[in-house]
Amino acid sequence: MKENVLKSFWRDTYTTSSPIPHIITIQVILFVLIHVVDLLSFSDIVASNLYDDVVSTLSLPVSFAEFLSQPWSLITHPFIYQGLFNILFDCLWLYWFGNIFLNFLNRRQFLYVFISGLVLGGLSYLLFGNVPFLANNLQNQLNTNTLGLAALISATALLLPTYEIRVFIIGNIRLRTIAIIYLGLQLGMYAISDRTVAIAYLGMILFGLAFMYELKKGHDWSRFFHKKLTRRNLKIVYKNENTNALSQKKEYSDVPNQETIDQILDKISMSGYESLTSREKEILFKASKQDQ
Repeated sequence: MKENVLKSFWRDTYTTSSPIPHIITIQVILFVLIHVVDLLSFSDIVASNLYDDVVSTLSLPVSFAEFLSQPWSLITHPFIYQGLFNILFDCLWLYWFGNIFLNFLNRRQFLYVFISGLVLGGLSYLLFGNVPFLANNLQNQLNTNTLGLAALISATALLLPTYEIRVFIIGNIRLRTIAIIYLGLQLGMYAISDRTVAIAYLGMILFGLAFMYELKKGHDWSRFFHKKLTRRNLKIVYKNENTNALSQKKEYSDVPNQETIDQILDKISMSGYESLTSREKEILFKASKQDQ
């Protein structure tokens, strides 16, 4: 019985197309490991400064000179957390908004927004952190995935501004309202504690909005590499046109065109997801699974 439960949990969590469980798992594992090192330091089993060394090495330094000595920190810093409540709430926000995003768009677009937010945010942090009149850093390093979350939340809010979430006691609240409150509070706290992070955070909010604005106009930034792959596949299909004509016709007839998708997204923005017909929901679902 227990084995079946574990298999079911593994299947439902890690064998889906969603990358969210994998991201959260990496964050939790690293959080546990670095705090095990912290506990061991109290018993003199390891050096007392090993915990600080590990966190510092994996976090993104504000100094560009230090970054050159640990360039991997641009990739590792989103997975490093020191506070329990910090990782708990960031994982919850990623789970909530990430799954809403994936309900309407696809895995490729999710990864593009989230990873771009982390990388561009990290580069912005390095850039503005070395400008004297902008920097007021109380900390000399950046960790957590807060910049990727900023891009993801702002993009999702622009995609579904009237989408409602039921909040305990309060009732239904629109996604746009939740995003404005969360992003505003986060930006305000960073503006007080670390102006460099605040600038990078604001930049990633604008990046998420820009991505979704362009997507609604039919310009999907995440398709940059996919276009090259599609062209290569089309050449292969052309060579086998006689043998594969019927199957290709069926395949393309099932794929909704971009104009139809844009019209559905506009309808969601104006009237909410509940206003869609069953057919429109089906089209949107097929589009979300396309190119995953």
